[in-house]
Amino acid sequence: MPSSAKITALWLVALIPFAQAQPGATGTVASPIAPSLQNPTPDGSTAPSADLGNITVIGQLEEARSEIVPSLGATAYTVDKEQIDAEPQGANAPFNQILLRTPGMAQDSLGQLHLRGEHANLQYRINDVLLPEGITGFGQELDPRFVDSLQLITGSLPAQYGFRTAGIVDIQTKSGAFAQGGEASLEVGSYDTWRPSFEYGGADGKFNYYFDGSFDQNDIGIENPTPSSMPIHDRTNQIRGFTYLSYILSDTSQLSAMAGTSYGNFQIPDSPGLPAGLAPNGTQWVPGSFNSATLDENQTEQNDYGILAYQKSTGNLNLQLAAFGRYSSVRFSPDPVGDLFFDGVAGSVDRRIYSTGLQNDLSYRLNDTHTLRAGWTVLEEVAPTDSTTTVFPTDGAGNPTGPAETISQSNTIDAQFYGLYLQDEWKVTPKLTINYGFRADFYASTVREGQISPRINLIYKVDQATTLHAGYARYFTPPPLESVNGASVAAFTGTSNAPEVTTNDPVRSERSHYFDAGITHKLTPAWQVGLDGYFKIAKNQLDDGFFGQTLIPSAFNYANGRIYGIELTTNYTNGGFSTYANAAYSVARGETITSAQFLFGADSLSYIQNNWVNLDHDQTVTASAGVAYTWKHEMGNTRIFLDALAGSGLRKDEEVSGGGTIPNGARVPTYWTLNAGIEQGFKTDSGLLFKARLEGTNLLDKVYQLRNGSGIGVNAPQYGMRLGIFGTLSCSF
Repeated sequence: MPSSAKITALWLVALIPFAQAQPGATGTVASPIAPSLQNPTPDGSTAPSADLGNITVIGQLEEARSEIVPSLGATAYTVDKEQIDAEPQGANAPFNQILLRTPGMAQDSLGQLHLRGEHANLQYRINDVLLPEGITGFGQELDPRFVDSLQLITGSLPAQYGFRTAGIVDIQTKSGAFAQGGEASLEVGSYDTWRPSFEYGGADGKFNYYFDGSFDQNDIGIENPTPSSMPIHDRTNQIRGFTYLSYILSDTSQLSAMAGTSYGNFQIPDSPGLPAGLAPNGTQWVPGSFNSATLDENQTEQNDYGILAYQKSTGNLNLQLAAFGRYSSVRFSPDPVGDLFFDGVAGSVDRRIYSTGLQNDLSYRLNDTHTLRAGWTVLEEVAPTDSTTTVFPTDGAGNPTGPAETISQSNTIDAQFYGLYLQDEWKVTPKLTINYGFRADFYASTVREGQISPRINLIYKVDQATTLHAGYARYFTPPPLESVNGASVAAFTGTSNAPEVTTNDPVRSERSHYFDAGITHKLTPAWQVGLDGYFKIAKNQLDDGFFGQTLIPSAFNYANGRIYGIELTTNYTNGGFSTYANAAYSVARGETITSAQFLFGADSLSYIQNNWVNLDHDQTVTASAGVAYTWKHEMGNTRIFLDALAGSGLRKDEEVSGGGTIPNGARVPTYWTLNAGIEQGFKTDSGLLFKARLEGTNLLDKVYQLRNGSGIGVNAPQYGMRLGIFGTLSCSF
């Protein structure tokens, strides 16, 4: 297993020849319009050897970087900082709320997102560099404040994208070269919300910098398990920070560094009036009484990451080489008495993951019709877990036979991920482009697996207004190491935590065939519409769920999966007016559990072995829409905005007449929410810009349920947030 020191040494060795390269040419790419099909066309222009202005150099290098890994043939939806400001809570919003306004993105509880019928399976990149996965928690470690623009890339992906393939969230960060100055702000509002934040950027010669930080305190850190307007025991404190630094080495190269951190404490909300937990013989696990409204479960989360990237553009060659690392941890603390009273089990879990890796991407323009792209990624992860579980010894019928006892476990799982790709962008005619290639992936952990995956996309530009695309991708998706449950099943034999099923086959990589086709059309220069359809056939379909007492996900496989759907999107921008609307239809199903079977009850496992079931995150219809208008006047700028989210509901178990249930056989009720706000800017004679912002979320105070506590991998009910009123005052300088 390669060590972090070895990976760093490899990076330094690989960097030497590129640092000695001579100045040369840069390419350009077209700016995307959300949603759009990108079809970048390098022009082969050569940068002059004389020293350029730093702003010009940075702009050329950013254009060249986007030429290295374009989303050829895939569907790319773009959100810039102006659009973020025109959404509820703007840059103060959790990052998942920004993504919920993109097509096909379904809302779930605990901060989860599901794109095109997939459970998570999203890959995050910062300035085109892979951000390794962390342990799924409640907090949002990424802060919309440092986003200059982001793209959600989905569909049939080009060969540079592997490992997580439902969607690529590629963030282009703010830079001190283009965002000089700073801003301090404070948001206050419902649920005892208090969010101070700051950001600042600047440049000093060839060096430019940007950093931000925020603190978030409120009383609704996790979704309320009851329909009441105010949850019980749901306070959170969160800190986030981000830094971007870059240094221009020459007119054709730069070195950049990025680092981020987040830390959060969360109380697990309580449900009043829960009945005492009972053993199979009907007696209470713990005699006496316990008020469920006073349970004291908590979770602490931490995420830290760092990226160092070298970029070079010379002649027809563009490349980026990056080293990255990440640490992520989640610690769940039970209520040691209350959990025993209600569940007969009280378990603390401390799960961590350490990730280090290297990534290299390059493009080379052979001639006017062919551009080659190639690259590789090496990633190593180590995931230790410590747990302490208090249980009762039980007899063969599951009834307690003595006082509670403690079982401690420690285990470590490690994994190596290797990816290599080569592809060619072939401009067959001025209207037709074919992007074809292959990707080779290898995964070594509790199992060793690999696959060579062909990719092909066709882009046909009918005219200046209409573009067609169609593609096929073979995907290889390793299980998320942080969600692989390494607990010993045998350790709980003869206790109140013994599973009904003891089989625990290893979680395997998903293999799938993915087909995608669509069209975009500009009705006018300002108005664009798009239609896209997809179909996926999977073997070892991956899924996650929350099993047992803790709110830390565990991964498992279905033997087979089928996911298909269609998306319709439109957007219009003219001057200060902008509007968008998205609607998606999706079906996601699986059959036969083939790994981590101990997580399931015997009846559910038996049903799924013989029947296709809807995946728990399958939402048939998902929609979002918004409108904003900004106008300038003597006092400053005024912006008003309105948006809405809607869904047909995630899955729940269906009760069958005569007894029994169908796992995920029904859905929670349809819901929709309305949000609106107004922002006013005031510029002072001294040059300071003040902004006052007032907004409301779920303005109609609708009660809507995201989960009802039943379904595969669902262990608690959750309701969406009720009416919230928030005000923000900020000062730019």
